Amino acid sequence: EVQLVESGGGLVQAGGSLRLSCLPFGFTIDEYGIGWFRQAPGKEREEISCISRSDSNIYYANSVKGRFTMSSDNAKNTVYLQMNSLKPEDTAVYYCARNIATEGCDYDYWGLGTQVTVSS
Repeated sequence: EVQLVESGGGLVQAGGSLRLSCLPFGFTIDEYGIGWFRQAPGKEREEISCISRSDSNIYYANSVKGRFTMSSDNAKNTVYLQMNSLKPEDTAVYYCARNIATEGCDYDYWGLGTQVTVSS
């Protein structure tokens, strides 16, 4: 069964940093890329970052560009999202998803999410 498990969320003050992890099960990040999404209460799910197979064609939404960075560790089969200079408007549940596209971003499975809350 395909699963994705996010971790690393928490409560931070504005200006702080967090690093989220996405651990896939049932596939490897050598075979599929990963996207990051977030959803705040009352808002639609927002795609914030995406990477295709083998760390190719990385994308960042304008809302996080320059502050968030994706990286990967193939040996650990883990994708990370480093979040710096956090703002209260970054508060949301953050999800990772499997990118089935060889190029670009197209998704079929999502994790259950991890809560990020930015205070002040």
